[in-house]
Amino acid sequence: MKRLVILGGGYGGIKILTGLLDQYLPEDLQITVVDRNPFRSLKTEFYTIAAGTVADQDVRVEFPDDKRVHYVFNEATKIDTENEQILFKDPEDTISYDYLVIGLGCEDNYHGIPGAEEFTKSVQTFAKARETGVAIGNLGAYGKVTIVGAGLSGIEVASEIRESRPDLNIRILDRGSTVLKAFDSKIQQYVESWFVSNDVDVIHNSNVEYVEKDGVCNNGVCFLNDVTIWTAGVRPNYLVRELPFEKDIQEKIIVNDFYQVPAQQNVYVLGDCAASNFSPSAQLAGQQGEQIADILLAVLRDKAPKKPKEIKLKGTLGSLGKSDGFGNMMQLPFTGFLPRLAKSGVLWLSKRH
Repeated sequence: MKRLVILGGGYGGIKILTGLLDQYLPEDLQITVVDRNPFRSLKTEFYTIAAGTVADQDVRVEFPDDKRVHYVFNEATKIDTENEQILFKDPEDTISYDYLVIGLGCEDNYHGIPGAEEFTKSVQTFAKARETGVAIGNLGAYGKVTIVGAGLSGIEVASEIRESRPDLNIRILDRGSTVLKAFDSKIQQYVESWFVSNDVDVIHNSNVEYVEKDGVCNNGVCFLNDVTIWTAGVRPNYLVRELPFEKDIQEKIIVNDFYQVPAQQNVYVLGDCAASNFSPSAQLAGQQGEQIADILLAVLRDKAPKKPKEIKLKGTLGSLGKSDGFGNMMQLPFTGFLPRLAKSGVLWLSKRH
């Protein structure tokens, strides 16, 4: 029996699974998918849960129902690569593997800032996004919200909250001199103007020194605050950071051309957990998942896999509420309703495929 364990049912893991299930598989193959939730969750839409504009069921998708797959809905506590096992809180739940795919995604990086982990809300997991949504929804009129970080997540969270709660006082603390530093200047200017028009205060060149229960201190100035949301950086899941494999400066595991760990080639890593020349994204994880599915099909059939083609991303899309947005499409910057419509189309496809 060949035991394949896919650890994490996110964008990459689900592409591997569906890529395998679309093919004839060896009868001696046992596939196990491990995920903390009994459903897939669309992480690119967690900002809508945090803002309270969408019910959480709208960002949940069922896993494929196939007799060739065994699902374990539990949270792993350790990846024991020496004994080739996945460990859980209950020792009796241990799962052994012959082939392992690690697609556990990322978690917030608090950069050692005092109080950040303890006193801020998050959008990095389904459960944490729900907690953030409850905190925002429970605010009284004219409550104060601070979003730390002005990357894609921070921008989408801030704009969605603004559209949902026009009464709230919203502040973004941006470490750089402009929002969305990874995007074209046209997009940066468009988003900055949107925030001015919609009364969202953006403070550039910020340096958050510490966070308290009722406030956040930045460059010597402490702002009284009701809810602080952290979107200022991510790092690989802690289970990945604990692994004894070579990693890059961002603590991501270095893999070969076939997404294998060089020191243990029956272990595959993708998405936010794998070192890459690209920034983390659902699109990147999905394409890597498709390629790993092809590699695994060859390996499981005792054939030499073909080297994957170079990853080519189609662009990045972001929302400014329900009817406005921005994005790099076809290597060109777009703003307004068109990129927002395209983002809705991508979500529609994600839910149905």
